[in-house]
This record gives sequence, structure tokens and C-alpha cells, in this order.
Amino acid sequence: MSGKKVTFEQRIARLEEIVAALEKGDAPLADSLALFEEGTKLIAGCSKELDQAEQQVVKLMKGPDGAPVELPFATEEE
Repeated sequence: MSGKKVTFEQRIARLEEIVAALEKGDAPLADSLALFEEGTKLIAGCSKELDQAEQQVVKLMKGPDGAPVELPFATEEE
């Protein structure tokens, strides 16, 4: 996944492919290790992007006094 900028959604899709391949368990050890390494790099990139998105949401949600107001996201259980 090199060259042009890869979207968050593309990284998630590739992670799903990697998980499926590793779950099958029929790849040689060297290939499994390479997939695992690629997956950990993708996870790190996705985590960084999610952290940035969270900070942007917090910044956008300011109270009347200008201080950030953090509100929990509603879950499906509520």
C-alpha cells in the first residue's frame, strides 16, 4: 500500500484482509510475520488518525465559556 495517500477506510479494509489471512493459519511463518508487521503498522496509523479526529471533535465542542465540553458518545445499549 505505497504510492498515493491511503485512506483510513483502505487501511481498515487491509487490516481485515490481514486478520482473515492470519486466522486461516496456513501461511508460512515468514509470511505470517510479515503480515503481522504490516498489520501493526496499519494499526498505529489508524490509532494516530483516530486520536487526531477525537481531538478535533473535542476542540469543536466548546461550552459557553469557550472551555471544551467533553460528552460521551451514545452507545447502542442506551
